[in-house]
Amino acid sequence: LISLLKGYRLTGDKRCLEWFEKVHDYTWTHFKDPEYPEWFGYLNRQGEVLLPLKGGKWKGCFHVPRGLYQCWKTLESL
Repeated sequence: LISLLKGYRLTGDKRCLEWFEKVHDYTWTHFKDPEYPEWFGYLNRQGEVLLPLKGGKWKGCFHVPRGLYQCWKTLESL
């Protein structure tokens, strides 16, 4: 997500912003656990939960908040 926002900020190409919105909407619709405040780590190609794991090698207490913070700060700069 941050790459799309930064791409938009650097180029002004509205396609980057459109894709940011698509990926943002998909992420919050499919990855978010509606019962508990956490995200699932793995979906299948149909967008269904593949594994109910919510942690893993690349998804820990650092990466998700860091990515969201970078998106927030980039959106503020726009």
